[in-house]
Amino acid sequence: MYTKAKKSLGWSLGLMAALSSSSYAAEWSDTSIALSYGTEFSEPFKNNEDGSAFEIEKHIISLVHVSGYKYGSNFFQVNLHQSNNEPNGNASGKGAQEAYVIYRHTFDYEKIFGELDHKPDVIRGLGLVVGGDWNTKNDDYGSNREMWVVGPSLGFNVPGFMNFSILGYFESNKPNVINGKYSYDPYLALQLAWGMPLRKTGLEFNGVAVWMGEKGKNEFGGDTKPETFIDTSLMYDVGAAFGGKAQTFKMGPAYQYWKNKYGNDTKGEAGKGATASVPMIRAAYHF
Repeated sequence: MYTKAKKSLGWSLGLMAALSSSSYAAEWSDTSIALSYGTEFSEPFKNNEDGSAFEIEKHIISLVHVSGYKYGSNFFQVNLHQSNNEPNGNASGKGAQEAYVIYRHTFDYEKIFGELDHKPDVIRGLGLVVGGDWNTKNDDYGSNREMWVVGPSLGFNVPGFMNFSILGYFESNKPNVINGKYSYDPYLALQLAWGMPLRKTGLEFNGVAVWMGEKGKNEFGGDTKPETFIDTSLMYDVGAAFGGKAQTFKMGPAYQYWKNKYGNDTKGEAGKGATASVPMIRAAYHF
């Protein structure tokens, strides 16, 4: 797992370097590293004897890069998860590591073709999103997941940003428990992402909410279920409050909700662990 994580991180840093290169001529960019901590995470099929979800403590380190250039924008994120008490079939019987990489590229219609005619004031822009997700984890299941995404995105005229996307997902997985790679049925996802400053309070409300449709049968022949994923945070500009540079060090509460994780049915064999509701604390440093 550590080798895979190093490869993911190396690939991620290489991509960040490419996105920051002069060939993209970035008009703006922001790179940050964040630490999130919570004690109420859960995972499908990992439940207590009474049927309740087994609560998992996780530390998550996130490296995030966003930038805009001549024809659109880039979003890149790599998450490294460490859970010390998660049930696992390793020598100690617990603990797992996971790497999760996300990349999205948005081609901006107006930057490429010119200003839209008769555009409502509430609309900031229209784009086409392409990208993918990749993950690997060293628990008993051993996920090695790939997702390719494409679809239109609509930007709204708000302080900060708010984007709504309709995305087609093409997902496959090669876990340890089966031979070869399994491809799910293509499915639809609706995504809302936002980041909005709250006037002159020093607070910023950030988040992403995604609804993902069912994706046919899973690799064991069972039905998949629609998923709901939400991650939000209310970050305070701590650095500016203590006389430092604004928009550099932020900290605040965060919350994550994931229902029917990866299409696993909370009401079926995966049990209550397939849905997580997690309060967290999050800190982020922007370079």
